[in-house]
Amino acid sequence: MSWWKDAVVYQIYPRSFYDSNGDGIGDLEGIIQKLDYLNDGTKNSLGIDAIWLSPIYPSPMYDFGYDISDYNSIDSVFGDIPTFKRLLEEAHKRGIKIILDLVINHTSHLHPWFLDSRSSKSSPKRDWYIWRDGKEGKEPNNFLAAFGGKAWTLDEKTGQYYYHSFLDEQPDLNWRNPEVKEEIFKMIKYWLDMKVDGFRLDVVNLFYKDAEWRDNPSRMFKGIRPYDRQVHIYDRDQPEMHDLLKDLRKLLDSYGDKMSVGEVMMDPPGKVSIPASYYGQNDELHMAFNFAFLYSFWGAENFKKVIDDWQDALGPNNWPNYTLSNHDFRRHISRYYAGKNSIARAKLAALMLLTLRGTPFIYYGEEIGMESERVARMDLRDPVGIRYWPLHPGRDSERKPMPWDDSYSGGFTKGKPWLPVYTKYEKRNVQLLKSQENSIWKFYRDIIHLRKSSQVLKEGNIETFISPDKNILYYKRELGGVQNYIFLNFSAENSIINIPPNWLPKKILIDNVFNYEKDTAFQESKIFTMLPYQAILLSDR
Repeated sequence: MSWWKDAVVYQIYPRSFYDSNGDGIGDLEGIIQKLDYLNDGTKNSLGIDAIWLSPIYPSPMYDFGYDISDYNSIDSVFGDIPTFKRLLEEAHKRGIKIILDLVINHTSHLHPWFLDSRSSKSSPKRDWYIWRDGKEGKEPNNFLAAFGGKAWTLDEKTGQYYYHSFLDEQPDLNWRNPEVKEEIFKMIKYWLDMKVDGFRLDVVNLFYKDAEWRDNPSRMFKGIRPYDRQVHIYDRDQPEMHDLLKDLRKLLDSYGDKMSVGEVMMDPPGKVSIPASYYGQNDELHMAFNFAFLYSFWGAENFKKVIDDWQDALGPNNWPNYTLSNHDFRRHISRYYAGKNSIARAKLAALMLLTLRGTPFIYYGEEIGMESERVARMDLRDPVGIRYWPLHPGRDSERKPMPWDDSYSGGFTKGKPWLPVYTKYEKRNVQLLKSQENSIWKFYRDIIHLRKSSQVLKEGNIETFISPDKNILYYKRELGGVQNYIFLNFSAENSIINIPPNWLPKKILIDNVFNYEKDTAFQESKIFTMLPYQAILLSDR
């Protein structure tokens, strides 16, 4: 199997992971210093297999790196190319792959391409971006920007509007111009030649817009943002995207075992058919994120439906992936907050994430139960929070610095952190949780290492079931006659489960309630009672 099918991927938001030089911002050297924490080849480490880095390219930071001004370098706040090469080398020594964020729907308004493009209507790069004349003294159409306001900004010098899906400092590239594709593919080769292992493609379903620039219709749903009140028929999911992804896949495959995973913007609750369409016939993206988990309410039925729908939408030839949190969504321990039972719920979610068929993506801090915490208005850095306060708190709450110990700023920096520190850092940090029995860190560590040694958990097929009372999601993983069984009680009450007749659980491998040692004998019974929020992994041998 390809490495990305076996891997546990760990997302790092570099500004918030570890600051090595005291300027208050996390950097590449900080990540290098923490590689042994992530995987040193022993059970002293978390055991992850790949790192997805949020953008580290030069940027004026209007959207903190998702507005790139130079695709072929590293922003000085994070380091430089030699430091990045050393990160690659040190990560590869430890068996860790490196995945870069590929933000190619748009650039920064300060990118040399856009500066050239807006200089005059006759610029050779004018058509590298999307320029249109106004319509009856107004914008070319009714498209809106996801971060607020119209998606069109008038450039007074040339008298035309340019298009931006997000901030007006993030002009969209014109993917209908073959020169754009040629230059972007050249850049991708640059990083592949440097031995980067894969790419996460930002907003991959926005690259092409309707060729006729028709207006989006309105919807009955009245969301917080005007953007949510449109049906995004003409500014997303255009058919031309599939041929482009097929060409990208050919490029990546020509470099061997590389990986691509796409972010597909979806409206809640998320239609799994949309990200599934970007796999093609296993000839487009290697994977596309299914955000339906991030929109799901707590409950066995809700998660079972997402899992089953995702498997059905992908079919047997495409590979699933799952994630519970990322840099744009509230952390799942906060979404599923349950007071004193929050950690038990978080452990249950971890066992589910890491034992499903597919590639799991973990967001930094999940392994210590790090929560999202609202950031005061005066400390906001995220443009979404600043523009929509108080209706939307923005995304700073899920981007707080990682707490490593109970010292100043949680050990993240010796300077002033770029965002306020996690307030519970004295009681919930890496150093402390690594030393505690039954901690959530050790629970993540144990599942990850078990998964690494288990072909059935990495490759086996899956059958899902739900208990008659709808409280327990349970499923079987099977490969070559070996069977693993996972039982997840989503209820705050005891719940009875009837084990299927052909299931033969003999050993308890993982239990989030009791501290069973690996290979503890299971008391054979076809009926047993699960405790509130209990999550168990068993084996037939």
